[in-house]
Amino acid sequence: MNEEFYVIVLNICSKDTRYQPEAYEFVMEALSFSQKKFKKSKHVTGAELLQGIKALMIKKFGPMVLTVLKFWGVKRTDDFGNIVFNLVEYKILSKDEHDHYESFKDAYDFHEVFDKGYRKQLARRIKTMRF
Repeated sequence: MNEEFYVIVLNICSKDTRYQPEAYEFVMEALSFSQKKFKKSKHVTGAELLQGIKALMIKKFGPMVLTVLKFWGVKRTDDFGNIVFNLVEYKILSKDEHDHYESFKDAYDFHEVFDKGYRKQLARRIKTMRF
């Protein structure tokens, strides 16, 4: 990210204090991750971005995901929608006619995915390990 991005994010955060600047930086990283994951050079849908966010959160933060999200002020997938549309409003991201905030509403439950789901995934990995 360049310096201009950080200046804009600080400006956004001064007006919308719900989220930490790191959440905006992560969304941009997750966008790039999602573009690679879905083999798209530019636009990804809200659903694709949320799937990329989920995968990248687990990859980067593992069992600490919920703690990180809480620190960022992100409580639901809706919050990622707010962050995305804040970035759209400040022309960091663009949207097309198919992009709507509703794409981010209640897409998945954080505790189901990042707590229970992570534990199940970890248990499966442990079972396949050879000691």
